[in-house]
Amino acid sequence: MLVIRLTRKGKKNQPFFRLIVTDKKNSPKGGRPVEVLGYVDPLTKRKNLEKDRILYWISKGAKPSDTVNNLLIQEKIIEGQKINVSKIKKSKLAKMAAEKEKITPAEPAPVAEEKPVEAPVTESPVTVDNQLEKE
Repeated sequence: MLVIRLTRKGKKNQPFFRLIVTDKKNSPKGGRPVEVLGYVDPLTKRKNLEKDRILYWISKGAKPSDTVNNLLIQEKIIEGQKINVSKIKKSKLAKMAAEKEKITPAEPAPVAEEKPVEAPVTESPVTVDNQLEKE
């Protein structure tokens, strides 16, 4: 399967990326690309992308990587929504899954009317004087 992805070039602390078409099984750091489609220089913010060749390879079935997909959407070469490529911690991922699984009732249960509780009736209040009379 063909994939459109970035490959890093340049010196240490001076990154430079080429946009290439290559086979998925080739490593991103090496291997011969099928075709070079442009470049991206993040330091100077320069980009040179060959729109017609990118659209050609996509029509032939090449899948852009998530980062390349976001880049193509940003440059308005293709349309769609950007893909979140930031890494999510496992704890945050578990919280998101728990929120999805929460079942919220469609209608709240009817609330029953509460009746006031009456105190039990006693014959007569017990006082110290009443107790002395009984004895």
